[in-house]
Amino acid sequence: MVSLEQAEATFEASVDATVGIEEEFAILDPGSLDLAPRYEELHAAAQDDPVLRKAIAGELISSEVEIRSGRGAHLADALERQRAARGALFRLADAQGARLGATGTHPWADYREQQNIETEHYRRVVEGLQYVARRNNTFSLHVHVGVRGADRAVRVCDRLRSVLPLLLAVSASSPYLDARDAGLHSARTQSFTKSFPRCGVPDVYGSWRAFADYVAFLQQTASIVEYTQVWWSVRPHLSFGTVEVRICDVQTTAGESDALSALITACILQAAHDVDAGAAASPERRLIEENLWRAIRFGLDGKLIDLDRAVELPAEATVERLLAWTAPARAEHGLGEPSFPALNGAQRQRRMIESGASPAEVYAAAVQETHSTYSHQESRT
Repeated sequence: MVSLEQAEATFEASVDATVGIEEEFAILDPGSLDLAPRYEELHAAAQDDPVLRKAIAGELISSEVEIRSGRGAHLADALERQRAARGALFRLADAQGARLGATGTHPWADYREQQNIETEHYRRVVEGLQYVARRNNTFSLHVHVGVRGADRAVRVCDRLRSVLPLLLAVSASSPYLDARDAGLHSARTQSFTKSFPRCGVPDVYGSWRAFADYVAFLQQTASIVEYTQVWWSVRPHLSFGTVEVRICDVQTTAGESDALSALITACILQAAHDVDAGAAASPERRLIEENLWRAIRFGLDGKLIDLDRAVELPAEATVERLLAWTAPARAEHGLGEPSFPALNGAQRQRRMIESGASPAEVYAAAVQETHSTYSHQESRT
């Protein structure tokens, strides 16, 4: 457990606008596209690659692999690092006779058949959560952005709460769960975010002291034994001095992942800009939850609520709304304007479902998109 005093000092020494990116991929049998428990094998082989051995990490199940950029000095640096790691990972998987998938859930995998990796952390998670942990076979994108000051980081998280459903709608890529069309755009969020404790939209804390008191309460009551068991969809990361956004499905194509990473970075930096200007926290959790459900159910095909005006707006305009809001921060930090395709991952899959394609056909198309866009990525430096 990170000490709260040390965590506060880490935030006070943090640097604004550093960026770290984490992406989770499914490890697949190349013929059947079933989940394949080969993480340990890939991890061992990755030790011969100077880039990948620093970037590769395990997740809850042995058929999942994560790559991490590490701390980039800015967004462009983080993206360069992540592209190099992606290219190395996909080349390694090809060499080892594996495929990698990038949708929020695997369409037909049976969670009861998945093996958990043997680490102290994940043994603790499984022992503590039982079915809730075993049920979680999901894949996501996390983005960390450096925020200086512990009070400021907590208030940035407060400010971002209402943005979480919008980012989820943009990122949705998981219409399937348990070999069924779930009728959702982000089945991952329903399976993971709505099941894990201390997950989803957090409360407003208002200050570092209030947040530290909450974490201390969890420690004192043996509710957690390490801070990473606080799974909120936006949280101050006590070890890194960052604000971490965790709401998004992993992205099917590399271009979408880069664009989403840029958009999340802009949202965090804009929230910091707003906090510095004295802006209030976002609305009540019960209102934000209405938008979260809409994002889970309909993604960008539905409507989201403008919580300030209590009116519905087409969700398809979400990217434009977020770009308008983040324009000051993007200009200040030279982030530019990220570009997204006309349809996101869930929409592309749902269009195929509506045309009569089978789950196997839909997933094969997604895996092909993933392989063709991620596998040839290299660092541009």
